Amino acid sequence: MKKYALFLCLMTLATMSFSQIRFGVKGGLLTSSLNQENLAILDAGGVTRLKLALEDANYGVNFGFLIRAEIGDGFLQPEINFRSNSVNFTLDDLGQPGTPGDILKESYQYFDIPVMVGFRLGPLRLQGGPQGNFFLNSTSDLFDFDDYDQNFKDFTVGYVVGGGLDIWNLMIDLRYQGNFSKFGEHINFFGKQYQFDQSPAQFNLTVGWLFGGRK
Repeated sequence: MKKYALFLCLMTLATMSFSQIRFGVKGGLLTSSLNQENLAILDAGGVTRLKLALEDANYGVNFGFLIRAEIGDGFLQPEINFRSNSVNFTLDDLGQPGTPGDILKESYQYFDIPVMVGFRLGPLRLQGGPQGNFFLNSTSDLFDFDDYDQNFKDFTVGYVVGGGLDIWNLMIDLRYQGNFSKFGEHINFFGKQYQFDQSPAQFNLTVGWLFGGRK
């Protein structure tokens, strides 16, 4: 938690050179952009034992707060957001043909820290920037299988692009969040790491409130 606070403090200091600084809160829904995909899982002897299928992603939530530093029609906006989302897998044991695979849910929680740079077109905003993702926690039905384990990276890097609409102090934002890592890099069966071919991405719709009036 100390490193998150230090990062936000540094970004706060960086905004002091701007003509106006405002604070805000936000929250909303997200959905992951993932396609169905299969992994062949080998046992310790190198024989294909399981088939893990990525089925679909569930809606998630995120909420947090932001600092917007404005100068003219441009702005710098660092944020810290809590994100929770989940996906569904099907796990088939190939040693038991004819047995239907179970639907298993796995959920993830992160602190996302984007640093948005943007400009205004009247009440509309266009924005984008890098995002750091700090892993917090995961729960998984896959742990019902004894040879499953997780190995998450503490920190990954991504990017955010999108637009927004300001109506007085009300903010409405639609964003696309991408990541440079592969989805499923944390998956470990029989001591071997696996991953899917696609990168995790989310569409994010939020509503927020910006305190103070614009000068």
